[in-house]
Amino acid sequence: MVTQVEALRGEVEAGFGRHPDAEIYLSQPGLGPILGARVLAEFGDDPHRYADAKGRKNYSGMAPITRASGLRRVVLARPARNRRLADALYWQAFAALSTSPGARAYYDSHRARGATHHQALRSLANRLVGILHGCLRHHTRYDEATAWHTKLDQAAA
Repeated sequence: MVTQVEALRGEVEAGFGRHPDAEIYLSQPGLGPILGARVLAEFGDDPHRYADAKGRKNYSGMAPITRASGLRRVVLARPARNRRLADALYWQAFAALSTSPGARAYYDSHRARGATHHQALRSLANRLVGILHGCLRHHTRYDEATAWHTKLDQAAA
């Protein structure tokens, strides 16, 4: 069983490595070859499928829903979402905490404002989806200084 899993892992990594956007996905914090392949498979590789980052975020389920009335305003997690993609992005955000100082500063700022761990991770995942969309749109690799310039400046101060 273990040898079959390792063989399958090798096939996934090889297939993902041949994709033209694999380098962009692998440059993202928290994404390796297996999780990157999963995110690519769930988003698809049609460059015109998502008109903007908002569409990609909504499809992923990471964008929150705001319900407001005259007396109350509540921000909730999106109930209708691609659960496989949402799970992969959640794990990406969790892994990015230890690999990206900008992601860590973003997460910490949400926690300091009273967000729970899961709320802060969803917010970070939402931000990472927007960054991924920009990288794919412009065919550029992830750059820590460009993606988090304000958070890194605040963390250094």
